[in-house]
Amino acid sequence: MAIADRVKTQFVQFIMLRVYDDQYIDRAEEKEILEEGIKRGVSVDEGLAIIRQVAAEKGFVIERVAEESAKKILRQFAMNDGVIDQKEFDDAFALFKDASKGKIHDLDLKKRLKQMMLDNGWNAKEGGFFSTNKWFSSI
Repeated sequence: MAIADRVKTQFVQFIMLRVYDDQYIDRAEEKEILEEGIKRGVSVDEGLAIIRQVAAEKGFVIERVAEESAKKILRQFAMNDGVIDQKEFDDAFALFKDASKGKIHDLDLKKRLKQMMLDNGWNAKEGGFFSTNKWFSSI
């Protein structure tokens, strides 16, 4: 079902107003935007498509999209040899940080990446038994 141009225009304006200050759409804001869209007669799928379109056109960051990108790269690293080493983790961190345009603190980014690894059963390659390089455990 297509939405009326007027409704779409108003919804786009609402999105732009909502992210005016920080150009960042976190999960809570995304949900609030979608709820507002539903009130205006916009379906969830249409709302998500419009949010992504506006974000792409205006350079806004969508937290969920940034996380999906980081998860894809971690998945690829894990598929290579079954583990993710510190360099691969740091590469995923840099990608996630860039995708989120610095809107998420570094420690929070690392915690989210660690949680993604734990949730998906991807193992970290830390130093050996006597090694002091416990980079993953220290997060």
